[in-house]
Amino acid sequence: MSRIIVTRRGRLLRTVAACAVLLAVIGYLVAQLVTGGPGAPRCTVRANGESYALSPEQAVNAATISAVGSARGLPERAVTIALATAMQESGLRNIHHGDRDSLGLFQQRPTQGWGSARQITDPVYAAGKFYDHLVEVPGYSRLPLTVAAQKVQRSGFPQAYAKHEPDASLLAAGLTGRAEASFTCTKSPDDGKPGDPAAVRAKLAREFGPGVLPTTLAGAGRAGAADARTVTVPAGPDPVAEDAPGRRGWELASWAVAHAAELRIERVSFGGRTWTAENSADGWRKSGDTVSGDTAGSVRITTVR
Repeated sequence: MSRIIVTRRGRLLRTVAACAVLLAVIGYLVAQLVTGGPGAPRCTVRANGESYALSPEQAVNAATISAVGSARGLPERAVTIALATAMQESGLRNIHHGDRDSLGLFQQRPTQGWGSARQITDPVYAAGKFYDHLVEVPGYSRLPLTVAAQKVQRSGFPQAYAKHEPDASLLAAGLTGRAEASFTCTKSPDDGKPGDPAAVRAKLAREFGPGVLPTTLAGAGRAGAADARTVTVPAGPDPVAEDAPGRRGWELASWAVAHAAELRIERVSFGGRTWTAENSADGWRKSGDTVSGDTAGSVRITTVR
């Protein structure tokens, strides 16, 4: 009898070990799927000894969520809540399917009054609708994240938002510029197609609001090949924390890096540091270029030639 018990225990232990290995493999595969696998372009935010990696697609959506919150003058806490919600609902992907008629980053439902399917799958619209409902929650910035998110989403699994809070907080710190030079992306090889400064300006205005750009479009079309490809965006004071010098600039710079692959951006400069597509694996490097204007209170975004 004892031999049978020992044999059964051995089989049980082997089964448990096999399950643990299987779960580890599944976790690895999921991580590779999220970030695109070894060598694939990816984005990373690093601050206070912590890091969080995401794919370029996720980074674009996260940067849009952050920019829409900034355009409304909302605090970083609102952006954190929105990011954690989108992480849970869609994995920060603008998906065109879900439970029942749920769609988009926040899995909003046309039949529940969130808008049409076309509107909900527009990240700018979807983020705006989320914030519309969030600001109606009394004291949302002081509530636990799960409570604030649930009052907007009415999810069947309200506690699921909690596990995303640490990563959402870190990502919000990088995208809102509080953690300067903390957000970076590696970029895939250039496909030979030129960038379009007009597309950069249009996207900036749509996500941050038209006031983000000077009315004269300074720096967007001066003489010279480099200048013609460069969009200069005044950093100005942070719209929420005006006493945080440089925060607005790093917010805009991080947004540009997140959109680098989509908008064919080859260089972003601010605060004496520069990110380039060519050396994107090195992140933000000291500029050494005192005439580029990146230390004069402006973010310079240069598209591919």
